[in-house]
Amino acid sequence: MTGPLAGIRIIELAGIGPAPFACMMLADHGAEVIRIERPGAKKGGPGGDPAKDILLRSRKTIAIDLKSAEGIGVVRDLVASADGFVEGFRPGVTERLGLGPEVLIETTPRLVYGRMTGWGQDGPYAQAAGHDINYIALAGALHAFGRAGEKPTPPINMVGDFGGGAMMLAFGMVSALLHARTTGQGQVIDCAMTDGAALLMSMIWSFHGQGLWRDERGVNLLDSGAHFYDTYACADGKYVSIGAIEPQFYAVLREKAGLAADAEFDRQMDPRCWPALKDRLTAVFASRTRDEWCAIIEHTDACFAPVLSLAEAPAHPYNVARGTFTEVGGVVQPMPAPRYSATPTAAPHMAGGRTDTDALLDGLGYAADTITALKAGGIVA
Repeated sequence: MTGPLAGIRIIELAGIGPAPFACMMLADHGAEVIRIERPGAKKGGPGGDPAKDILLRSRKTIAIDLKSAEGIGVVRDLVASADGFVEGFRPGVTERLGLGPEVLIETTPRLVYGRMTGWGQDGPYAQAAGHDINYIALAGALHAFGRAGEKPTPPINMVGDFGGGAMMLAFGMVSALLHARTTGQGQVIDCAMTDGAALLMSMIWSFHGQGLWRDERGVNLLDSGAHFYDTYACADGKYVSIGAIEPQFYAVLREKAGLAADAEFDRQMDPRCWPALKDRLTAVFASRTRDEWCAIIEHTDACFAPVLSLAEAPAHPYNVARGTFTEVGGVVQPMPAPRYSATPTAAPHMAGGRTDTDALLDGLGYAADTITALKAGGIVA
């Protein structure tokens, strides 16, 4: 393995969404992540095809029967060889399986035990079902997403599942692993998507506390309220994005849009003028195609970029030059990020349909006849 986390071993109990993404991040950056599936269980995401599930990339896989004492014993042996453990079940599930943090950390005191839930390990919602939209709603984030006079718009599942959940868990795992390397002391990470989504709103809370953010949708600096921070439709029905906040960048936008001499645009930071100025810009951008606007504004300091679709983004010259996307096993996907000068990450590889059962058990010191017996008994597959 290559990357800054090379030499770290993580055991992952199979799940969907944020916990797999966190483990993908750890694997992307060099950790050896061993994903425990259940024999015969549907693998992969909603489509069920592990060969095309990006969130499962760069892992080793073993299928173990978690309903058997022998299977739980195999899991414990794997955990004893590891630095971290990740699970994404409701509170209490792994305890009932015999894989709770008290049991595993007692055996492996250095173990970092990552728990990924929507509501957290305690509190009045802890045992309730939920999804990203619910978590960000309770966190106060969903209320801020959408245009003026319209209902809240969920930003797909980026804020709860992946921003407030998976990325926070990956950060928490690395932080606790550093602590364990220094002290030998493991610990439990209670990563709740609601907590993380609330934290992601820190700057907005700061603005609100200073009287710079109204508690309404679509009327503020960054939420489509301002004419200089929004998307605009072009003559061909495609869109461009504008983020010209600073005066010097706003001046470039005005010049490129042919508005430098228009005195009405002098009142950039007067919210009372924003609706009318937005109407003016809407008409201006509708007068040309997206490509025509790119030819005029791209590569300037107007804080401009075309709004690209999933089909378009990998082919854009910027993304090609940076190598932002790759294709592995016929699946187009983002490359690992961020990038390192001394410990570069390896190119990802897809999970496929295979398991690494024999190699993993052999690495734990299991005899060949023991492995054969475990397979014959359906304990591992």
